[in-house]
Amino acid sequence: MKEVLHKAYKFSNSWTGTIIIVLFVIFFIAQAFRIPSGSMKDSLLIGDHLFAKKFAYGISMPHIPFLELSIMPWSDKLRLIDGDTPSRGDIVIFRPPHNTKQHYVKRCVAIAGDELFVSEKNLYVHFQEGDEWIKENYKEFNLVQFIDKLWVKNPYMKEHHGIHHDKKIINDGRHPLPIFTFGPVKVPQNQYFMMGDNRDHSNDSRFWGAVPYDNIEGTPWFIYFSIDENWEIRWDRMGKTPSDLEQPIHLNKAIAERIRTDKNDHGLY
Repeated sequence: MKEVLHKAYKFSNSWTGTIIIVLFVIFFIAQAFRIPSGSMKDSLLIGDHLFAKKFAYGISMPHIPFLELSIMPWSDKLRLIDGDTPSRGDIVIFRPPHNTKQHYVKRCVAIAGDELFVSEKNLYVHFQEGDEWIKENYKEFNLVQFIDKLWVKNPYMKEHHGIHHDKKIINDGRHPLPIFTFGPVKVPQNQYFMMGDNRDHSNDSRFWGAVPYDNIEGTPWFIYFSIDENWEIRWDRMGKTPSDLEQPIHLNKAIAERIRTDKNDHGLY
């Protein structure tokens, strides 16, 4: 046994062993990504560097980093092994159907069988479980009756506090229509509808459709480095998971709301 361990140790210290171990980790366990755009602000920020949990939804087809070449170039498959599937509200890393060489990160807002539409920027979802299930599970939400179905208005904003709209973006004809009005559509089988938390500044499923399960790569694990546009390190974000980062957002919003209430009470607002 000691001899086997010694050989394994020597192999791991060799260049060949190191490369194999690193590639194994990147292919199947964790891969580093950088957030290049503000589509997930305030949940994930430009300059966040994070590790993705590659095994969260099964195992996607490994690609050589930077080159984006499949380890099986004779096949166009994007999935190696099926596993768990994204749930509503999950932040998901995936290859968009219109450009499988890129990686996007968005929030899953609807799964197969769900229906949704956007009206005046607000997201409305009719979950596949039906009206009675919606009444039971979304008692504290704004429910709307439309085309003989019950729809939940903005079902994720209460739990995921980074989701927001830009008040400066108005329907004046200068912005893409899906931001303001979209659908209704039904999510196809084995697909997922993705939207950015920065709703008015996100290139997502409203523009190019739902994401097939085979395109799913993983989910953000934790931020290992973060730097802002002024090249200042954001120490408070390092080591945090997306769930960890949502709590300060919630507290900041609560404080802001309390300040507005106090001003109103004193006639200062």
